[in-house]
Amino acid sequence: MSDTEQHLKVLRLLQENPDITQRQMAQHLGISLGGLNYCLKALVQKGWVKMENFSRNSNKLKYTYLLTPRGVKAKTVLTARFLKRKLLEYEALKVEIEVLRTETSKRT
Repeated sequence: MSDTEQHLKVLRLLQENPDITQRQMAQHLGISLGGLNYCLKALVQKGWVKMENFSRNSNKLKYTYLLTPRGVKAKTVLTARFLKRKLLEYEALKVEIEVLRTETSKRT
């Protein structure tokens, strides 16, 4: 999975569930906790995600992840690019399937 695709998946997950833990995110995305942490740091550095600590929470390691306005815009752009790429892959796959069907029907 490319960094761009991973960033999009993390942004989508955070927008749906800002209170999710890093461990839960990593499990949901099927990546290591270290890999997720690296990705989150990159998103924070880009200004796309803001991490907030619950100051009144007894668990000082509990964070909420918020998409910034730049993060929402970036998510929209990444989603559009991802969709465009997947549609192109889909069209190419349909052509390949048709070629295989034609080849198979000729042999039977």
